[in-house]
Order: sequence, then C-alpha cells, then structure tokens
Amino acid sequence: MEEFVGGLWHRFITRAASRSHPAAAVRLEDIERTAGVLFRALGGDPGLRVAAAAEVEHGGRRRWLARLAHADDRVAQASLDDETLRLPPEIAFFPDAGHNRDLYLWLIAQAAGLPPAEENWIVANQAATLATLARYPGFQPRYRRIAEACVASRIAPERLPSEEAAAERAIRAAILEPGSVDALPSARKPPQPVVLWLYPTPQALDLRRDKRLPDPQPAEGGSNSEDATQKRRRAERNDMPDGRDAFILPFRAESLMSFAEYVKVNRALDDDESDDAAKAATDMDTLSVANDGTNTASKVRFDLDLPSAAHDDLPLAEGILLPEWDWKKKLLRKDQCSLVLLEPRDASPCPLPPRLVRPARRLRSQFESLAPSRRWLKNQPDGAELDMDACVRAWSDRQAGNTSGATGSYLSCERRERDLACLVLADLSLSTDAWVGNEARVIDVIKDSLMLFSEALGATGDRFGLYGFSSRRRDHIRFHRIKDFAERYGPVPRGRIAALKPGYYTRMGAAIRHASTLLARQPSALRLLLILSDGKPNDLDHYEGRYGIEDTRMALIEARNMGLRPFCVTIDKEGAGYLPHLFGPAGYTVIRKPEELPSRLPMLYAQLTAG
Repeated sequence: MEEFVGGLWHRFITRAASRSHPAAAVRLEDIERTAGVLFRALGGDPGLRVAAAAEVEHGGRRRWLARLAHADDRVAQASLDDETLRLPPEIAFFPDAGHNRDLYLWLIAQAAGLPPAEENWIVANQAATLATLARYPGFQPRYRRIAEACVASRIAPERLPSEEAAAERAIRAAILEPGSVDALPSARKPPQPVVLWLYPTPQALDLRRDKRLPDPQPAEGGSNSEDATQKRRRAERNDMPDGRDAFILPFRAESLMSFAEYVKVNRALDDDESDDAAKAATDMDTLSVANDGTNTASKVRFDLDLPSAAHDDLPLAEGILLPEWDWKKKLLRKDQCSLVLLEPRDASPCPLPPRLVRPARRLRSQFESLAPSRRWLKNQPDGAELDMDACVRAWSDRQAGNTSGATGSYLSCERRERDLACLVLADLSLSTDAWVGNEARVIDVIKDSLMLFSEALGATGDRFGLYGFSSRRRDHIRFHRIKDFAERYGPVPRGRIAALKPGYYTRMGAAIRHASTLLARQPSALRLLLILSDGKPNDLDHYEGRYGIEDTRMALIEARNMGLRPFCVTIDKEGAGYLPHLFGPAGYTVIRKPEELPSRLPMLYAQLTAG
C-alpha cells in the first residue's frame, strides 16, 4: 500500500512541478537533417556535426515545488566546440510547438553566425545575438517572441535574494536588449539556465595516466555496448585505490544500495596478484599486456604469441612517405605518414564461389551492352566501302541542278572504346569484422562486392584496379594490392580477394593520396576513384574526430585537382552527417542494408560512367 500511495504521490508532484510541455515538444531527431543543412547554409563550419547534448546539473535557483519534487535540476544545454554542435535532444520549454521549433532554429543560427567564446560567457552570447540578428534580420520577430516567452518563464527577481536578483536583472536585460550588459554580477548560486544561449563546453578529461597508451579494449567475449543516444557525458578523474581505504564505520547495511557515486575502496578480486604468476599466465587462454603505472609484484619472462612478420602479408614496397593535413594550423605536413604496399600471403588462385555464379552471370549479361563494339559510320570522306545511299543522293542532287559541296560517299567501320579507368579503394579496418546478419560479416560483404564488381567490369573491358587499406598510427599504413591496372582479372586476383581479412584502423587521407597517385597515371578521360567505407576516418593517435575528417577532405581536394572523380559508397548509417563535407552532396551514397552492397555496387558504377 505504501508503494502504491508513494507512486501516486511521485507522479502527482512531478507532474505539478514540471515546467515542460510534452504535448508541444519538438525533438532533435525529427529535425536533425534539417538542422545540419540549415547550420551549413547559414555559414556554419561544414566540418562540424550536429548531435544531442547530455543533461547536466545547472545548480541554479528552482521553485519550491521543483525542489520538493526533486525536478528540473538538470538541463540539456546547447554548446559548440571544434568538432560538434550539441543541441538539446528535445525542447518542450514553451507551450507552443512553434516556439519550441523557433528555439531550435535560433540556436542553430546563433551558432552559425558567431559562436560564443569560452570566457566572458554573458558578453559573448550577447555579441553572438547581435551578430546573428544583424546578419539575418528575418530572425528578429522569432527572437522577440521566444525571448519574451523565456523571460516570462523565469523566476522573478523580486522573489530572489539580493545577489541573485541583481544577476537575474542583468540576464533579463541581456536577453531583451543584447549588448547592454558588460558583466554578470556575482552570486552564491549560478543563474537560472538561459535556453536562448550557447554554453561553454566543459573541458574534456583524459582518464588515462599515460597518454601514450591506447584506450583499453574489452576482453574477449566481454561486453562492448554502444551508447545509442551518443550524448557527451561528463567525466571526473579518480585515483586508483591505494589499498588502505575501507568502508566508513559504523556501517549500515540498508544504505548499501544508496551508493550512486564513486567510492574509493580496495576490493579484492580474482585477478589480484598471484603468488605464482607464471602458472596464472599459463592457465590463461589469451594474455593481455597493459601498464597501470604501478610496480609489479613479480616478473615472468616468456614468449608472447604475437603476429610476426613471417605470418603477416607480403610487403611489396615499404617507406612510401606521404603528407598529412593539419587543419588547426592550416598546414600540409610533409612526410608525416609511412605507407607499406602489401599483398595477401595466403592468397591462392580460386574460382568464383558457387553462391556468386548466378548473380555474376546476370551482371555480365547486363554489362555486355556497355562493352565497346564496331559500328558503321555513314557519309564518310574515306572508308572501306561505298555508301550507296550517299552516292544515290549526290547523283539525284546533280540531276536536279543542286551543286552542293563535296560530301562523303564511303562507309567506315570503327571501334568506339570506353575511355575510362576506375580504382576501387576498400576499407579493411577492424570494424569490418562486425556482423551484418547471422551469416556474413562486413568483410565478407566487401569480398563479394569486389568479386561481382570485377566480374561485371570483365564484360566491359574497362581498366580497373582493386586496393584495400588499414592503418596503425601514421608510421604504419597498410595498402593492400589486390589487382593493379596492368593485371588481367582471373583466379589470381580472385584469390587475393578471398584472402582479405580485417586490419586495424582507418587513416583514410594517406590511402586516398596514394590511390590518387596510382589512378592519375592512367591515360583515360574519366578516372573514377571509388571508395568503399563503413565508418569515419580514425586511428589510435590524434587522427580521431575533426582531424581525420579534414585530412580526408584535403586528400579528396587534391584528387580532384589531379582530374580524378572521387565517389564514396558507405554502409555507415550516419554517413549523411559528414560525407557531404567530404565528397559533396552528389559524391556519395549510403547503403542502408549492407547485404545489398554486392548487387548495388556494379549498378552504381554503371550509373557513374553512363555519361
């Protein structure tokens, strides 16, 4: 009974204290694509992505009913950093859905016009507001409506302590008359959240003691869940337990389930230091090596079964130095990446898999119509045979008294060639080891796609090359040769495709630069660089995030300057958020169902080369 009554009271008091209006809510996921297009159209940085912000405790003054219900203590604040524009996942601040949508549009326009700086928060937001209203006058009626509604929903200064009241009056003046406030008066509590403004981003915390170490990976068979909301979470730094801490006494057992924060306690675990470390290492199926910054209790010397050069792919060329674009310094750093050209070691000639025989036969019959053929050209000045129609027409004209100039009277048989070359660059990173269904992984889908693509192009006679890539930092970029342009497609390249396996990470810029060099050597009118990818550019070092995006974009610009035509085919469902910045609005396609890639890739090629 107590639980039932408590549940009723909780629902009643929470509903009464809440200041949101769920019936008029507007969600970011409903306007996410529009938000990205609007942000870039208004002059925002095209390299940024739009994502949902996480709720944080604002610490500002709340109404007594909200304090009683423990409600409205967290808010999702809009923010902007070098890589992401973060907006509230849902806006239900106003009772009118139109006002909530206008608030989304205002935050986007403000961020695109002049993003506020991290310091002097209130002055920066006023400057951003003035700049946005001056640049886009059409926003003035919308801003006035939501500004007045925002001020009306805030706690009146008369109901606040003197220090907080002064700060509240300054904020109201800054909202209604931007540029009129030079500084925010100090107060014990932070001001109430201002939904119209962009907030400074919290400093990212590095939770690793040694920045040279890579991020820890989950153990074999362990949980590796992904945050579906993709919100940025706040973090804090804590020290490792020193072994001297314990629970505070006296201890009440009923308070055990109330711990919600980190408690610095040294708990004995099964993997604590063993007296016989060698035996423990022998009993383990896989030995993971890590560094926690502490001294070891004992040392064991033994051989680690790590991949050696004898089992790696065959190196064909090493030490190919390539540049890399530093987007922060706007500088192309020379000789920053080292690329090694590889060939699969265990590749052996093989026939086409039986499951692909039927679709390959169908594709070949479809692509045979694109193959070059011989055709007769009429009315030519020279040729192998007389053009009887042209001869009769010329004789009739002379008999009728028409004396025109000399015309061609021969038939010429010519062969029209398709003057094009295509290089396919496949992403072979570790993420391709993921499963796309119950029967195939991403790498299996890529293999089938390359085989069917090669079978289709074999019917047209077009020149093409197949390559793959992965990376492990900038000094080890693996570039796999599957089939070069001079090689004929057959059992040998097919065996190399079958021997492909997932590699490491995706340093895409260096791979595109080397592939562009190979393709630029082909004497063709149309040179197509076809990139197969399953995610964003990334690597273990600083190549994560915006750095990798901008380096890849610069590599694509260099490829276009060489006269190449880059095009990306991806199975990344979030590709529409960053691929327009890289390839342009018509330079990519997203395959929503990865298992359809083998059948769709040849048809995409036919569309791209039809003109």
